[in-house]
Amino acid sequence: MHFEPNEVYHVYNRGNNKQLIFFQDRNYLFLLNKVRTEWKKYCEILNYCLMPNHFHFMLIPNEDACKAVVMSEKVTNLQYLSKQIGHTLSSYTKAINVQNDTAGNLFQKKTKAKCLKEDFIINKNSNSIDYITTCFHYIHQNPLKANLVNDLKDWKYSSWPDYTGLRKGSFCNQEKLFQLTGLSKYNCVDQNILNEKVIENIF
Repeated sequence: MHFEPNEVYHVYNRGNNKQLIFFQDRNYLFLLNKVRTEWKKYCEILNYCLMPNHFHFMLIPNEDACKAVVMSEKVTNLQYLSKQIGHTLSSYTKAINVQNDTAGNLFQKKTKAKCLKEDFIINKNSNSIDYITTCFHYIHQNPLKANLVNDLKDWKYSSWPDYTGLRKGSFCNQEKLFQLTGLSKYNCVDQNILNEKVIENIF
């Protein structure tokens, strides 16, 4: 992963061989707490969704996040945010292995970080739509797409309840998201599943 300061990134990973990464309610909360304490000093988180075998975050790195890590007085190619994400997933894996009496890797080797620099993509009606806005909806819609719930309000492990006022969460920088997209707390809810072409562009 390589980050540039103040750009928007879609960060995601899944279980190794598509295996589960969350086994109990407390596992979801444990990872979210680690992200809050270990990532937020390096970035603003815009939205997220944790799924049984993968996760998504949309975030904006700050200047410190993009600085090169210095080890043994030598500057490396590794950035602080990348290092922290790796550390978080590694320590989470160790905790799950202890919980489940297992061993080995939990996540796929490389966490993806896609920069959302492209201004627009084309939706199914051939209209230009904002790339960041589309990714925002895509991340929230994961539980519907996977048929885990019939209504997004029933999935606790995403920022959708925060944006809709069902939960008073402070995890995400909602004002920054509204500023970037032109959305507001009155029109940021979208449960219309995006078509496959749009989803392909997200990745």
